[in-house]
Amino acid sequence: MKKINTAQLKQLVEAAIFVADKPISKQHLKETVLNEFTVADRTLSKVINELKLDYQPRGIQLVEVASGYRFQSLDALSPWLSKLWQENAPKYSRAMLETLALIAYRQPITRGEIEQVRGVAVSSNIIKTLTERDWVKVVGHKEVPGRPALYATTKGFLDYFSMTSLSDLPNADAFENMAESVASDSPLKVLNEAPSE
Repeated sequence: MKKINTAQLKQLVEAAIFVADKPISKQHLKETVLNEFTVADRTLSKVINELKLDYQPRGIQLVEVASGYRFQSLDALSPWLSKLWQENAPKYSRAMLETLALIAYRQPITRGEIEQVRGVAVSSNIIKTLTERDWVKVVGHKEVPGRPALYATTKGFLDYFSMTSLSDLPNADAFENMAESVASDSPLKVLNEAPSE
């Protein structure tokens, strides 16, 4: 095995992440571009952390998602960067977002359980679209009559929303705080108690 100095390692890792067409994990780096070199896990982690710091003040950041590491633009720049593409971002229906949220927060979950919570039938097109986008997949079948499919989110879902794991999903407190901040900004205040006589 060959040795590689830290500066060369940093250049190679940066270039590999930059040219990769999808997020790349440390393990994948070691099995491909670094397979000829002796590189300790600690050294590789140190180099990646240095790269994160190098890119922190820039318009591009090195971020870790579920599948590995990738470069992406700052979220704050998206209104201007979106002008580079003529097509509009896809609009997702409320039904699709509710279905995705239920799968994300209650996985594994069956279509019937989703319908029970939502109170309406789940369109086959919604499940098909979520599956085609690689956001959800069938992870098994529930041991009840009819053996309905159990749905769960994928690494593609985590990657798309820039999360490393499901623990990055906002919790109920975050939603309550958001609702309170929206309510406090609203000219119509909602009373939390009954009016006095």
